[in-house]
Amino acid sequence: MILRRATEFDIPGIDKLLSQVLDIHHAGRPDLFKSNTRKYTDEEILQIIDDDERPIFVAAEPHAAPGNILGYAFCVHQHHANDNILTDIHTLYIDDLCVDETTRGKHVGTALYRHVLDYARSRGFYNVTLNVWACNESAHRFYEHLGLTPQKYGLEQIL
Repeated sequence: MILRRATEFDIPGIDKLLSQVLDIHHAGRPDLFKSNTRKYTDEEILQIIDDDERPIFVAAEPHAAPGNILGYAFCVHQHHANDNILTDIHTLYIDDLCVDETTRGKHVGTALYRHVLDYARSRGFYNVTLNVWACNESAHRFYEHLGLTPQKYGLEQIL
């Protein structure tokens, strides 16, 4: 398996995986997530690919055709310089991590996550963070298995 930065040729594969993530979220919280859409348009993905502050990493088979990816990790550099209450640290936030539903259980997600950790360490980040929707229990178990621990909780009361 090859882990690398995404290119514009990966957009069709990214689109496919974005749809899979949306399906999971829509099934769990149809009151919040629309169906039959995507988190990003192709134009937005292309802008993100070109932004070094928002790297997208993909996992692919060594000789796979462009766009045929096994998984991705969208990341965002975060820094709260001169904030009144937060310390001046650099965080790498995983905005989205997805492994193709046909490839789950084959350690692609683990490899992607470790690649993100290596990237963050090599650039001096203090920590790596992410959010998981409460309705996505398999993601909770996956991240706990990797050693992530809760940083904060988001709570709601539906009216």
